[in-house]
Amino acid sequence: MTDQIEQRVIIEMGMGNDLHGQDYTKAAGRAIEDAFRHSSLPLFGALELSHDAMRVQVTVGVQEPDKLDMDVLTAKLPRGRAEVRAVFGGMNVVSDEGADTIVIAQAAVEAFLPPQTGWRLKK
Repeated sequence: MTDQIEQRVIIEMGMGNDLHGQDYTKAAGRAIEDAFRHSSLPLFGALELSHDAMRVQVTVGVQEPDKLDMDVLTAKLPRGRAEVRAVFGGMNVVSDEGADTIVIAQAAVEAFLPPQTGWRLKK
């Protein structure tokens, strides 16, 4: 966490699953990618801000958070100072026969910036 108070400038949610492998990291990675597909941050170009100023915090919910590979998930975050945390959530759906489990993950991707003043759109 930084010493400076930050302002959340975006939050996006995503959902991902692994249908047959019971791979929590794969499902969580897909949830993060799903959230990215719902967002764009044009303010960085419009305001000539560096992506390095942004802190990205991802919260991933799965039924077995200890099975997540946090390094793999953090590597999916292409910009900013990335943090990923795992919480209990998501859902496991067991087949009628009990032989297969679908793993469903949820992700919230938040972007934070230090307080900004004097923003002007470039011409």
